[in-house]
Amino acid sequence: MIPIAAVLLIASCKSTQTGSSNLAVNGKPKYEANWASIKANYKDPAWFNKAKFGIFIHWGAYSVPEYGSEWYPRNMYMDSIKFSAQLKPDLKGPAKEYFHHKEVWGDQKTFGYKDFIPMFKGEKFNAKEWIDLFKKAGAKYVIPVAEHHDGFAMYKSTVTRWNAVDMGPKRDILGELFKAGREEGLIMGTSSHFAFNWSFYNKKDKFDTTDPQFSDLYSKKGKDINQPPTAEFKDLWWRRTKEIIDVYKPDILWFDFMLDIPEFADQRPKLAAYYYNKGIEWGKEVVLQDKNFSHEAFPEGTVVYDLERGKLPGIRKLPWQTDTSIGKNSWSYVSNWESKTANEIVDDLVDIISKNGCLLLNVGPKSDGTIPQDQKDILLQIGSWLDMNGEAVYDTHYWKTFGEGPTEVKKGHHSEGNNKELSSKDIRFTEKDNKLYAIVLDWPADGYVNIETLAKNATYAKDLKIKKISVLGSKEKIEWSQTDSGLKVKMPTVKPGDFAYTIAITH
Repeated sequence: MIPIAAVLLIASCKSTQTGSSNLAVNGKPKYEANWASIKANYKDPAWFNKAKFGIFIHWGAYSVPEYGSEWYPRNMYMDSIKFSAQLKPDLKGPAKEYFHHKEVWGDQKTFGYKDFIPMFKGEKFNAKEWIDLFKKAGAKYVIPVAEHHDGFAMYKSTVTRWNAVDMGPKRDILGELFKAGREEGLIMGTSSHFAFNWSFYNKKDKFDTTDPQFSDLYSKKGKDINQPPTAEFKDLWWRRTKEIIDVYKPDILWFDFMLDIPEFADQRPKLAAYYYNKGIEWGKEVVLQDKNFSHEAFPEGTVVYDLERGKLPGIRKLPWQTDTSIGKNSWSYVSNWESKTANEIVDDLVDIISKNGCLLLNVGPKSDGTIPQDQKDILLQIGSWLDMNGEAVYDTHYWKTFGEGPTEVKKGHHSEGNNKELSSKDIRFTEKDNKLYAIVLDWPADGYVNIETLAKNATYAKDLKIKKISVLGSKEKIEWSQTDSGLKVKMPTVKPGDFAYTIAITH
């Protein structure tokens, strides 16, 4: 007869090995809600670093007015001074959205942001069509916004009445996308921007934002703009966040900047421990993403670092991510949306992956649920490029150096507008197995590429014994020579594609 204690130990070990429980052998959760425990146990999942390219989706009631940006709900109430996210004066005088709203929709007391929600019908939304498009674009993961600063949940909620099942589209948008995405083998995550809801709306008696019957949308904050989040609001944030985790089991959970403020310091290790333990319970590794916007809110190595509209100038050995939008001027759809080109986006993708990062690219659907044609076209162009060059992107690693070239990349959040266009002299490296990939970011005018990093006896090329060189997408035999000044490659007579050309070096 086997002793009962032994039976219990075997069952405990079996449960832990299969991932069916979040309890370790000693009966305690693996992660405790403190940074020492999280740092000791956490390791970035390998699968995330292999994915390289994902799609972000900003879609909500803020897409109805089609004006300004996804911050329309905030700025429509900015009647005297426009405040930044940090509650500092950002613009003297009223915001343009304030005047626009009065002119087009009426007084903010009688027609407030809440009144856009019944107009947000999403009548043409088709989750399968969206997911099919994202797959064709070459995305490996998708992150729809679960709830933005406005406080409207795009999922079925038992915590807030302001949700897409009970109002607006009257559909579980997040749930439909998760189902369609997972059926197609995509990694599905979601984002929460709700922490900023506390300070998002300007509170004045001449607006509907002070009406107590709508305080569960506009927050219960008073008129004092400096009032810190209350324990009640933080509890609301936690209950909404926990519901998203428990119900949708996201592979990735992305958070916006206001989670980084000091008032949320107690919530951050609590969140990380709960989510990571849930991942163990589900039998999968999960990814938590944060911006560490102004300081190290999440200690290094406890989450995947995310940069908004910015990149890094060099390799970061821990995985990281850039989130940016196809739109230059907005994340949500606006009538004057300005798209970047596929060329710009592919160049960003290549630069980012050469430095051990991933790119999360945002689309902004219209309020009816359609993705505008110009955004579709750009996604399909990116997909065509990845069909041809994907072996230099997916499952690759950063090399000894990220690349070479004269164009410097600016560092930090919101720095992308300061970057110059990358040229044929700018080359980025990735590697996989016995291949080194040198991706040239424009077509050379004379038909030749000289890779100085790979010159004979160059520091990074000393042990590189080249056996063969090809250009992805071309069947032409490639001529090359390695000299003291570089690896000189004669490019094909016919260009394979319209941007970013991959030289595959077998060694």
